[in-house]
Amino acid sequence: MGARCVALLLTFSVARADTVSDIRALVDGGQFNAAESRIAGALAHSADHSTNKEQAALQYERERMRRILLDFSLTAEDVQARLRRQIPDLSSTEFAAWDAAGLLERMDIDGRRLYFNRAPSNLFRLSPEAVARRSPSTPPWTDGPNETANAHHREVRDEALETGKHGVAPRHVQVTYSLIVNADAVPDGETISAWLPFPRVIPGQQENVRLVQSTPASGLIAPESALQRTVYMQLPAEAHKPTRFSITYELTVFGQYHAIDASKVRPIARTPGKTPALAEDLAERPPHIVFTPAMREYSRKVVGTETNPYRIAQKLFVAVDRIPWGGAREYSTISNISDYALHSNHADCGQQTLLLMTLLRMNGIPTRWQSGWVFADTDYDNMHDWAQLYLPPYGWVPMDVTFGVLQSGDPQIDGFYLGGLDSYRIAFNDDFSQPFVPAKQHFRSDTVDSQRGEVEWRGGNLYFDQWDYEFKAHVLTQK
Repeated sequence: MGARCVALLLTFSVARADTVSDIRALVDGGQFNAAESRIAGALAHSADHSTNKEQAALQYERERMRRILLDFSLTAEDVQARLRRQIPDLSSTEFAAWDAAGLLERMDIDGRRLYFNRAPSNLFRLSPEAVARRSPSTPPWTDGPNETANAHHREVRDEALETGKHGVAPRHVQVTYSLIVNADAVPDGETISAWLPFPRVIPGQQENVRLVQSTPASGLIAPESALQRTVYMQLPAEAHKPTRFSITYELTVFGQYHAIDASKVRPIARTPGKTPALAEDLAERPPHIVFTPAMREYSRKVVGTETNPYRIAQKLFVAVDRIPWGGAREYSTISNISDYALHSNHADCGQQTLLLMTLLRMNGIPTRWQSGWVFADTDYDNMHDWAQLYLPPYGWVPMDVTFGVLQSGDPQIDGFYLGGLDSYRIAFNDDFSQPFVPAKQHFRSDTVDSQRGEVEWRGGNLYFDQWDYEFKAHVLTQK
């Protein structure tokens, strides 16, 4: 091939990449009509010149707009009506003030102002004034049992210090997870394919993983090497009936604790070729881990002149922990999650985690993602995301910035979640945005995480509004 042909191909490739980037920016800016026009034009003219991957990127932006409209489904009147359920005498002036302060997440889409469907409930997470205005009969917010310092944190810490082990305080757990496809979401007789999240063995964190039973019985367990592990199953749809997939499994989960001495922590040697195993864990990973100018500036303000990796991690951990928790948009609708968390006035666990991972990597500290589900001895469970960081000479240690800094008065317990984990969480994922085994054929509902599962049929993906899920965990034995 001549040099001129190569140059033309490179030009076409760059132009197509620019087209997708431009369309993505239009979607992020709420210019859906303009984005749709660009997508239709690009697809019409790209059939002979673009790859399947490029066409899929264009088609996904169309799907992303559809999903955003599902998340941003409320008008200002709708939001005020929901708020009046808890603040009966809400005034228009109060609403306008909270709205102007950015406490009610919204998007202007083609000239129409629409609000995130969790904005009304998030307001009470973000505004003490709104909380003070709530009806006295409104139940208070409650967090998970291990988000407050308790005897279990001390159990893990004490046993780790006494035994010298890092994986301690085991809990043997049985879990039943079900995914239920809505009746008539798929035509009668069509095959529905489902991927249900399933844990892999991680020595010292979760062991003795065993599938007890499944419905249907012919589930395919992904190999241990799958970083987002699942059980794959198929069932035919029956008219007017929901389709239920279910797995029951057992495993042993361990708490973790590392007594980290900052004076012993040393930086990663950044000599080229010396740390190939950590290179990916230090690098940018678009679209959700990007070292933007705003990210660098934020890091400089928080880190200052500190050079000790552990002290840097502590500073960044505290800073990200200060971001208020808020119910999240679907991750698949956000073009850069760490940047979103940096600029939003709230974030959920995965958004906080990706932000902290990005900041740590910028400062030469390797990070890895984990996520799954948390549970308790009581009737409590929830999806959750957390991570790991690498600190020589301690190696990989866990961190959970959403559970954050505890308030016990004991420094070791207060800092428990920067180097420790409780025994009440199951990890399904040791990385984000990883392929399934077997591969999914259509767009995923969650392009980042894998906690609820995924479903499709030959006609396309089934999004979250077309099915439901149920997680039940029971602690069989504990130490």
